[in-house]
Order: sequence, then C-alpha cells, then structure tokens
Amino acid sequence: MSLYPRGEIGQKIWLKYVDLMKKSGEGKKYDCVIGVSGGTDSSFLLHIAKEYGLRPLAVNLDNGWNSVISVSNIKRMTEALDIPLETYVIDYEEVKKVLKSYFLASLPWVDSPTDIAIKSVLYKYCLENGIKYILNGSDFRTEGKQPMLWTYSDTKQMKYLVRKFYKISLRSFPCYSLYKMIHLGYLKKIKVIRPYYFINYSKRHARIFLQNKYGWEYYSEHHHESIFTKFIISYWLPVKFGIDKRKITYSAQILNGDITRDEAIKIISIPPYNDKSIEEEKRYILKKLDFSYEEFNNSMNSKNRFFYDYPSYYPIIKRYKKIGKYFSKKIFAFRPPAFDLIDFNL
Repeated sequence: MSLYPRGEIGQKIWLKYVDLMKKSGEGKKYDCVIGVSGGTDSSFLLHIAKEYGLRPLAVNLDNGWNSVISVSNIKRMTEALDIPLETYVIDYEEVKKVLKSYFLASLPWVDSPTDIAIKSVLYKYCLENGIKYILNGSDFRTEGKQPMLWTYSDTKQMKYLVRKFYKISLRSFPCYSLYKMIHLGYLKKIKVIRPYYFINYSKRHARIFLQNKYGWEYYSEHHHESIFTKFIISYWLPVKFGIDKRKITYSAQILNGDITRDEAIKIISIPPYNDKSIEEEKRYILKKLDFSYEEFNNSMNSKNRFFYDYPSYYPIIKRYKKIGKYFSKKIFAFRPPAFDLIDFNL
C-alpha cells in the first residue's frame, strides 16, 4: 500500500503521470496505449483517459475467444469516446496448439498465454507508434493478488511447452521475452502505468457508471468477458486443482468496501459453474480447440503440475530478486508482484 498510495498523494502521482504522457505525446497521434477486453476495468480506463485529456490508442487482442458481450462493449466504448481501436488477430491454429499445450502440461492457469500475448501486443503498438506509455487496468485492491503457484508462467515456459507437445515454433503468437521487456522498458523507456493504484476506484461503482452512461453490459464475473477464460476460472481450476479465484477477488473487494463479507460468502457458496450448462460449454470449448474428450479427460485426471515442473525464467527472477526490486520500477514504472510473492513463497 505504501508504494501505491491513494487519496491526495495518489492523485498527485497520477496527475504527474498524466503530465508526462501528454508531454511525451506532443507532435504524435497518441500519448498512451490501453489494452481493452470489454471488461469493467479496461472500459472504465478508457473513460478515465479521456476525462484527463489523454489521447489513447485502444488495442484489443483477438485470439478467437472474445464473447459477443465483450466485442459489443469495446465497440460501444471506443465509438462513444471517439478513441481509435486496433485489433490484433492471432493465427487461430497457433492459438489452439498453445492453449492445448497447457492442458496437456496439466498446469493451472491454462490461459496464461493470453496474458503474455496481450502484454507483447501492447508493447508492439507502442514501438510502431512511438508511444512511451501503456495504461493498465489492474488493481490489487479490487482483484487481489493470486499466488504464483496458481498463475505463474512466462514466454520461456510457453515456448518450451509448445515445442514439447507440438514440435513447432510460434510465428504469429505475440510473446516478447523477459529480456525484450527489459530492453523496451529500460532502453526504449516504455512504461506501464496503473492508474487504479493511485486514484480512488471501485469496481462496483465503475460498473454502474458504465451501464448508466454508455449502455455497457455486464458479463457476471471477473474475466468472464472471454469465453475461454470463463471456462478455466469456473471449471478447470476449481474442479481439477480446487482453486476458486473468487475467494481472492472478493476478499480484496471486501477490504476495498465494494462488497460486504456476507455478500461474498453468499456468492462463493454457489459453485462457480452452472451444472445445467457446463457440459454444453465444455463441448463448445473442446470442439473449438479440436481437443477430444479423451485428451481433455486425460489432462483432467493426470497429476497436477505447477510452473516449477517446467523450464521458465523463474529461477533467474528468484536469484536476482533484490536487484529486480530495485530496478523494476525504473524499467516498468511499477514493481511486478512476483518479487513480493517470492518473499512469501507464494
């Protein structure tokens, strides 16, 4: 909390970033990039950017899994705010192999390749347009921070898994290496700014505001704007690993005043997936992935694996965590949570 204060101090920090973004964008078409998913955080971030006089370029990653609601929300928000939108489409044949590799590896966060691709694409558009700032809608106060055991992966691990299970090298799938990210942050001076770390933000209030002002549509749960992500969060994680990410999210929102403890307990007392529709959803997911029931069931029943079971950058990050803590804010403009989670063996 001390690293990212809110209130008067946080507002001053945010205004300082706004000023830096505007100065860096002088003579250019844009002064920042915002990744948009159609979800609450990124949609409200578009509104915030325009409210403070910024000229953002909105970027959406199309990996073949955007829901109808997410596409509609993105279109509605960018058109209403007159924000240019770029959509990066990944070769879906590669998407299938990458995602199936994580299933076959029996890892928890099968959707981590999407996170990797989004980050890489945002840097790509910064490079192409001479933009120095990426606005990110993450907020630990309303999302919490997931244990590394649940969610960690990186480009080194992703490439290893794809080669292991499919013997291919990726061509269109965006995946900048750790060293490339450091190069872009330190030498190219592309910084990632997280406004919600500093300004007062309530996910619940943001959602109501978006609905009333823009006709934005809610999609029921965090990250459910993606069909695939919804399946991983609501079925794969809780059924195979006993992981219910809602507990982390709602714990954070209780502390932030977005929801009461009784409301949260009532929500998580209900299974994260619908018994009546889950089989239909599973059939859809497997058919779209060209993944047989036999392959999927084998993955479900295989021994649970975690990121440390496969090669990754993690040993390097752990070894140099002290240096990383010191320099990461200079490179990225924030300290990646991994450095703190390592301290707690999470």
